[in-house]
Amino acid sequence: MRRLMAVASCMTLALAGAACSRGTGEPIVGLITKTDTNPFFVTMKKGAQSAAGSVGVDLQTFAGKVDGDNEAQVQAIENLISFGAKGFLITPNDSKAIVPSLDRAHKANMLVIALDTPVDPTDAADATFATDNYQAGKLIGEWAKAKFAKDGKQARIAMLDLNPNQVSVDVKRDQGFLEGFGIPNGDPNRIGDENDPRIAGHDVTDGNEEGGRTAMENLLQKDPSINLVYTINEPAAAGAYQALKAAGKGASDVTIVSIDGGCPGVDNVANGVIGATSMQFPIKMAQLGVEAIAKYATDGTKPQNTAGKDFIDTGVQLITDDPQTGVEAKDSAWGKQNCWG
Repeated sequence: MRRLMAVASCMTLALAGAACSRGTGEPIVGLITKTDTNPFFVTMKKGAQSAAGSVGVDLQTFAGKVDGDNEAQVQAIENLISFGAKGFLITPNDSKAIVPSLDRAHKANMLVIALDTPVDPTDAADATFATDNYQAGKLIGEWAKAKFAKDGKQARIAMLDLNPNQVSVDVKRDQGFLEGFGIPNGDPNRIGDENDPRIAGHDVTDGNEEGGRTAMENLLQKDPSINLVYTINEPAAAGAYQALKAAGKGASDVTIVSIDGGCPGVDNVANGVIGATSMQFPIKMAQLGVEAIAKYATDGTKPQNTAGKDFIDTGVQLITDDPQTGVEAKDSAWGKQNCWG
């Protein structure tokens, strides 16, 4: 019966474009990303595929249709349970809503590893391999603060966030940026509640270029004097730049800071589109995660978190071609050699 369910699930996934190449006898490992279009998750998938080939597991990949699509991730977990997978890696679209599905996976003796975005509560996953998102936000905040102080400018800040769901990665990057820039955080568990007069406003982008452009247009209509733009990621930054360009504003008028460190984003740093970005390492996240599940499949060993943290930190590096005193950074040439490594 279980095999028949797996076959039926595989047929359904094939219609949706997901991979179903099982039958190798190798342990099945799942990768469930937020979307399959964001370059960050495309790169993460490549890292997982490479690691799967090295350690001898059968990788099955799934993704939400859009950022925030929890239901598709729930269905992916159900399919992996029916396949008899040993475990899976997930970048949760909704850190809280996905937890009941993680609980079902644990009852099926699967290892659950969160990548990039922690689940809520964090111990609903066996481990988290991720960027310290608060630190990533803090680095670009510190850089922007130093730059505006050096230039003698008063900031008017647009905050281009992810979506209204208050996902932990969104909150931590947002609040990290505020701390780095020297703005009181308000409620450290939420975004959009700051009262500092330097903040012109928040809007959401869904983490893509179109959303970034629309959000920037909305905030420019509200306050044309915006001169500093925080973006949740580099696709949103690219969209914001297009809106600013259409409004006749260049890099000398408005500074954009972001988080990702993807190769296209590093190119945008080199081209002056983005002033500074915090580089993440999604290939490392995926490789460590696949290796951890392969080890669990072999001997039942679960990964150990670093002391005092609820995640295994995969590192972050500030990238800019406009270095500021007191803020450690690498230039775009280094970034091009190491983007998303």
